[in-house]
This record gives sequence, structure tokens and C-alpha cells, in this order.
Amino acid sequence: MKLKKIFKLISASFTFLFVTGCSSWQSDPQTTVNPKSDMANIIQDLYVLVFWLAVVVFIFVMGAILFVSIKFRERPDRKAQQFHGNTKLEIIWTLIPILILLTIFIPTASAIPKIKSDAPMNAMQIDVTGKQWWFEFKYPDHDITVANEIHIPVNKAVNFNLASSDVIHAFWIPQLGGKVDMVPGHLNKMWFTPNEAREEAYLGQCTEFCGTSHANMLFRVFVDEQEDFDKWVLLQQKSANAAISELAKKGEELVLKNPAFITDNGTALGCATCHKIEGTSAMGMIAPNLTHIASRTTFAAGRYDINRENLIKWISNPSQMKPGVSERTGGMPIYENYLTSEQIEAIVAYLLELK
Repeated sequence: MKLKKIFKLISASFTFLFVTGCSSWQSDPQTTVNPKSDMANIIQDLYVLVFWLAVVVFIFVMGAILFVSIKFRERPDRKAQQFHGNTKLEIIWTLIPILILLTIFIPTASAIPKIKSDAPMNAMQIDVTGKQWWFEFKYPDHDITVANEIHIPVNKAVNFNLASSDVIHAFWIPQLGGKVDMVPGHLNKMWFTPNEAREEAYLGQCTEFCGTSHANMLFRVFVDEQEDFDKWVLLQQKSANAAISELAKKGEELVLKNPAFITDNGTALGCATCHKIEGTSAMGMIAPNLTHIASRTTFAAGRYDINRENLIKWISNPSQMKPGVSERTGGMPIYENYLTSEQIEAIVAYLLELK
């Protein structure tokens, strides 16, 4: 009776874990079990192979343990049996692990060269720079620079040139490609061909601990149909829109004023000191490009949705929303210390018109 209960408990637990794992792609946007590119499929095929081998080994080992424990257990009329010096058994349990390792090694040895191979000659190039704590993306063939959100066309190979401007970061888009480190002074590469366009973004993240806001270093990848991608490129290549509303015009004046104010320690700062807005006097190269920030879905490295409320909170005191990014750590100023709430609202109104 007790054995039946144990078997039922083990079966129920295994079934729950199996169903949960198989259905995770439906609820987790960073899943790896629902690959959407050629390279992600290669990686997933290896995971599937290892998973089922592990299931077989688990069932065999647990079954053998239960069988031996029951059949050869000590009883009132019999002592527990021990097996020593059984050459056949020793040969078998030595060969089985070797066969399992070979089964894993052969497809792995075949997959790694494919993943590490050079991208096709016609692959689209994107230069990625990891910074504390955001990603800069440059399209050298299109003369576009964006931050934390990129668009790529479906069914076209994309080659990422990965670098870092400060510490070691790592680049990972679970559904599209594997993890690759971004090392200062060293260029790494990865490429893949996405095979499914969709409105929802594929989520990426830095996976190498890089400081206080490492967990907030996110980015998004939108895979578009070729026509939609071409439209996006044309939009990004345009200069920034001039402010339209009266409030936005006041914000534009504040943003482009350089310096906008002097900090407590005598440092001259302003939006234009660090940010770039194409077609204006703002030519900063330190912080994210703001030329078409309102055309993105998020800001602060994919951490928050772009809307009036979030932008006001961010500009007022960014360190409350993302630790480590304030002026005290060489990052964005805490504007509520230098500007009025009306001035901050004007800046936000201008940013929301940069589409």
C-alpha cells in the first residue's frame, strides 16, 4: 500500500514538472523552448536531446533502485543480497555512460561550428555596444543609431558585432540566439536568421553581472515583415521633429540649452550634454539617442513603458526607478533638484513629440 502511494506521488510530481516545462513557452516571453530562428532551433534541438536522455536515465536508475531495493531486500527468512566482482555488470554500467556521452557529444560537436560560423555575406550588420546599463545599436549600412530597441526583417540573416564600453556584459535573446559575452577591447560576434515576424517584441537581456542595475539592463527585438522594416528605417533616418505644442516648444528650448544648469559641485549639465537628437544642436554621445524616442515602446533599457507619467518620474529622479543611474554615480542628473515640475513636464511634452 505504501509503495503504491509512493509511486503515485512520484508520477504526479513528474507529470506536473513535465507539463509545466512544456507549456512554459506560452507564458514566458524569455523562453528557449519555443525558438524563432535557425540558430535558436539548433540550440533547442540539443536541449531536447539532453532532456530526453536525462528522462531515460532518471527512469532507468530510479526503476533499478526500486527493483533492487524490493527484490533483494532483507527479509525475516533471507539476508539482503550484495553484488561484488560481477564483471559483466561492471562492463555494462561503464559502457552505458560512454554511449550516452557520445550521443550528446556528436550532435554538439556538429552544432558548435554552425553557431560559431561567419554570417552570410549578405547579412545585415548591427553594431552593439553594452554600457552601464543599456545597449546602443548602430546600423552602419543604414546610418541609424538607436537604444535598447531594434527592428530586424524576417527571414534575413542578421550579424551582431558585440563590444563593451566599460565592463563585461553579455548579449542574449532566448528565442533567437544564444548568450555571447561583450568584453571591453574585444569584438565578439553572433548571427541568426529570424523566421517569424510578430508585433510582440522578443525580449533580450544582459546575462553577465555588470553592476548595480544589471537586472535592469534589458532590450527588445522586433522582427518585422520586410515592408514594415523598410518603413521603420525611413522613419529612423529622418531628423527629429520640431516641437508643435506650446508646452513642447518650452521643453525643446530646455532640452537643447547647453548647459541647462550648473550642479551643486559646479558641473555644467543638460540633456544636450549627453544625448543626441538628429537635426538639432544636441550632439551628446554618452547617453541614448533621443531622436525618435517616442516611436519606441519602452525606455530606461526596456524597463518602463513610454508614457507621460513614467517619463516625469524618470526625469525627476531616475535613481528611484533604476538604481545606479543618478549623477552621483556619473549618470543622469536628478532634475527635480534643478528644475521645476512645470519645466520637467515641458521636457516630457517635447520628448513625446519625437516620433
